[in-house]
Amino acid sequence: MLKLGSKELRKTPSSPEELSQIKRNPIYLVCDRVLDTYNIGSLFRLADAIAAEKIYLCGDMEYPPSSRIHKSAVGTEVWVPWEKKEKVIETVKELKAKGVQIIAVEQNSSSVSYSVLKPTFPCAIVCGHETDGVSPEVLSLADIIVELPQYGVNKSFNVWGSTAVVAYKILEKL
Repeated sequence: MLKLGSKELRKTPSSPEELSQIKRNPIYLVCDRVLDTYNIGSLFRLADAIAAEKIYLCGDMEYPPSSRIHKSAVGTEVWVPWEKKEKVIETVKELKAKGVQIIAVEQNSSSVSYSVLKPTFPCAIVCGHETDGVSPEVLSLADIIVELPQYGVNKSFNVWGSTAVVAYKILEKL
């Protein structure tokens, strides 16, 4: 399979033939109003790293083409299937209707440690706004809400970082 370094990724466009040769895992990323373009680009890199089926960019947020996303995505935004959706709730409902397990990453009174996660496939990881988190409406539809324990003084972890930890936990079960 084709492997490109960061210099090549920033300059190499994808072709339909090359995209069709990538074996995708039955994992979706759903971004609920993620604000920071660094996080958005990093989520594209994550989606590429785990060979996610697709990434959904939902609500009021930036999306490609964007020089800021491109910089942090290191060009992976042209290698990962993605779709811009207006409403995250509709996206989650559509995925659930297709039998996709919804896993929200959020600190919440209903959340459990990511360490006990037992995913079923296909599944979707929902990550949220850096300040406001995942929408309450989406949390009410989630099959499970997971969080990462915080042992220091900081109350939370970065959006893309926490999504990455959960994604790799899920890959262990694939």
